[in-house]
Amino acid sequence: MTAETTAPNSGPNSGRTAVVTGASSGIGEATARALAGAGFRVICAARRSDRIERLASKIGGVAVTCDVTSEASVADLAAAVGERLDVLVNNAGGAYGADQVATADIGAWQRMFEVNVLGVVRVTKALLPALRASGSGLVVNIGSTAGRVAYAGGGGYTAAKHGLHAVSQTLRLELNGEPLRITEIAPGMVHTDEFALVRFGDAARAEAVYADVDSPLVAHDVAEAVRWVASLPRHVNIDELVMRPVAQAAQHQLHRGPIFD
Repeated sequence: MTAETTAPNSGPNSGRTAVVTGASSGIGEATARALAGAGFRVICAARRSDRIERLASKIGGVAVTCDVTSEASVADLAAAVGERLDVLVNNAGGAYGADQVATADIGAWQRMFEVNVLGVVRVTKALLPALRASGSGLVVNIGSTAGRVAYAGGGGYTAAKHGLHAVSQTLRLELNGEPLRITEIAPGMVHTDEFALVRFGDAARAEAVYADVDSPLVAHDVAEAVRWVASLPRHVNIDELVMRPVAQAAQHQLHRGPIFD
């Protein structure tokens, strides 16, 4: 476990703490920055220690090296968080490959389930006592529109994100009657530096995903949605928030070409 602490942030959420998993890049990094800007003390959790240490030093947060697929690593995260936590953002996730079911790489499917579903369960389970102790804890799960609609070549990822969607719904039911909120944010196409590259392992193929799409979502857009949810009064729960770029009318319908002047 690696930790680096600087002076806490000020603002309307001063004194409140948030954990963001997968904070080393993309949506996770942008979310950590957005929450810190809103006054939260942010615990940046990810496997790549060097990246989260740099991030934490810039935003006045804490860096904790964490692999959400490891029980021991998640236990270390819980120990670093301590007795009280206001917001948990389960962002760590990913897609690996685009095999059809008939040719599925079972190892890749297992990896996607471990990170996108079981990782969320591990972290939430470990931090739930601290969220309860806050008196108004919030869990934000970063899902995907892939958790709503299946598509060819996406079976492993869509199955995992459908699983996360089910976990979010189940948590809300099981925790009903407690001062806890469960939100799932499900973005469509988001252009980040790593998501498609990690999925396909080929820079040209990764860039082709976004080719000629006028203004796909970016990490900051999703981070702003998280910041907004975290800013709401404690009696307001946003169950689900689905967000897409204007160019993406549905999972199977994407306009490639100019839209905006």
